[in-house]
This record gives sequence, structure tokens and C-alpha cells, in this order.
Amino acid sequence: MDEDVLTTLKLLIIGESGVGKSSLLLRFTDDTFDPEQSATIVYDVTKRDTFTKLDNWLNELETYTTRNDIVKMLVGNKIDKDDHEVDRNEGLKFARKHSMLFIEASAKTKDGVQCAFEELVEKILQTPGLWESEGQSQKVRLGDQDQAGGRACGGYCSIP
Repeated sequence: MDEDVLTTLKLLIIGESGVGKSSLLLRFTDDTFDPEQSATIVYDVTKRDTFTKLDNWLNELETYTTRNDIVKMLVGNKIDKDDHEVDRNEGLKFARKHSMLFIEASAKTKDGVQCAFEELVEKILQTPGLWESEGQSQKVRLGDQDQAGGRACGGYCSIP
């Protein structure tokens, strides 16, 4: 059995203020949720303006990135709320148009959070130029994944 190899991956979480970026990250890393979390600088399914401003965020990303092989994932957060202004199909259509992975999640209830980060890392690992040192191949193992080839993540859409 291969030894576990640790590597560092850089993830950039961008989007409008108050959409839940920090909450998603805290849920994934510490399995905590703070309803009083202060707003920071993905989109919020209950606020259409956060969705319509996604093009601005993508323009920023494309302006300042030095790579063309970055992995992008669109996350519609706060699906635990009832007052959705952006439906899942709109998010999926936007993600497909911009060749992004897509998932809906809730940092509050944990729905989709683990899956979002695991799928993002998996896609990064499938893009060796993003994490391998030149001329060096590494293997990274992410916990137990014996799901007989199936995905336990609901709402995940891979956009090749």
C-alpha cells in the first residue's frame, strides 16, 4: 500500500460579500457553523444579485490569473433556505457556459460541502500541471472512498 503523501493546494474562494464563503470553508475544515459569522469578500441562491455579479468575479479571475488550466467550481450556497431567487438549472447553465464544476450546498446544514471540496481537489489532481513538481509524480489519497465507483454527493455536476 502506498504511503500517504501530503501536498499543499491553493484554493481561491471568491464571490459577493455575505454569500457564505467563510462559512463553507469553516464547515469543511473544522465542521463548524457560526450563524454570526461576519461577512467577507460564491453565490447565494436566495440573492439574485450575487448570481448576476458572477461575470464580474470571473473577469477578475481571468484578469489576474497567470494560468489557463485552473479548475473552477461554482457553488450555490444557502440551499437550506426557502426563498430561492436562483434555481439550480440557472446555476448549472452558467457553470456549463464557463466550463466550471457546479454544486449547490449549505454551510449551515453541511449539505454538499464535503462533496464540493473533495470534487474540487479530485479535479485539481486530474490536472497534474497544477500540483506536480516538474518531472515528479505524486499520489494523494483523500480518506476512505469505497463507494464502488459511485458518488455519494448529491447535486454534483462535473463539467469536463
